[in-house]
Amino acid sequence: MSNITFSAADLHKVIELAKKAGDAIMQVYAQSDLGVEVKQDDSPVTAADIASHNVIVAGLKRHFAAIAVMSEEAADISWTERQTWQTYWLIDPLDGTKEFIKRNGEFTVNIALIHQGKAVAGVVYAPVLKKCYSGILGQGAWLEQGGTVTSLDISERQIQTPPIVVGSRSHVSPDVAQYLEQVGEHNMLSVGSSLKFCMVAEGQADVYPRLGLTSEWDTAAAQAVLESAGGVVLAYPAMTPLEYNQKENILNPYFIAASPAWFAKS
Repeated sequence: MSNITFSAADLHKVIELAKKAGDAIMQVYAQSDLGVEVKQDDSPVTAADIASHNVIVAGLKRHFAAIAVMSEEAADISWTERQTWQTYWLIDPLDGTKEFIKRNGEFTVNIALIHQGKAVAGVVYAPVLKKCYSGILGQGAWLEQGGTVTSLDISERQIQTPPIVVGSRSHVSPDVAQYLEQVGEHNMLSVGSSLKFCMVAEGQADVYPRLGLTSEWDTAAAQAVLESAGGVVLAYPAMTPLEYNQKENILNPYFIAASPAWFAKS
C-alpha cells in the first residue's frame, strides 16, 4: 500500500460508521413502508439506501475530510474529476436492495478505501445478521459477530470436496452455468449481496464466479476483505486483478473470487 497509511484505529472508525448506517437501515426495515422508488436504470432504491448514504458520507467527511467520496447514491461525478483521484472512498450504502425489499436479511453496508486502483481496505456489515467483516491489505481480515472477533485467513485453505460455489440469489447468469459445467461436481449456495465474497473469506465457500454485470461499488469493500484474508479476485477471462477507477465506465468486468487453491488447480 504505497504512499498511504491506514491503521487499525482508522478501520475502527469505519466499522463504527457502517454500524451506524446499519442502524439507520434497520429503522426503515422495521416500517411497513420501505419507501421504494425506481431509479433511471430501473433498479430499486429505498428510504434506507438514502438514510445509510447520509450517515456514511457525513462520517467520512468528519473523520477523513481530505479523501474524496463516491457513493452509489451520489455517483454523478465526472470522469474528468475522478481520474485525478489517487485515493477515495467507494461506498454502497445498501448492497442487496432487492434482498432488503424481500426482507430476507441478506443485505449489507459496504465501505471501501481505494488507492491507486486497488481496494486497500474495506468494511462489510450485515445489520440483520449482525456480522461485520473488515480488512486492510497486508494487515489482515476479521469477522466480528456476537462480541467476538475472529481472524480470517484462507491463504492455505484447501478446496472442499465437492467444491462449494456461492452465487447470486437475485441475478442468475447463463455464463455462470457454462462455467459450472467446467467445474464439474459441486454444491451451490445462493446468497444475496456482497456476502458471497465474505463466505469465501470465511472459508464457507470455495469460489464466487460473477459472470454478469456489477458496478464498482458492489464489489470494492468485499474484495478488500477477501484479499486481506488471502483470497484472490481476478477479472474473467483475462485473469488480471479487478481494479477500480481505471475507466470512465463504472461497470466491472466478469470476475472470479476464490481462495488461492482454486486458481492453483485451474
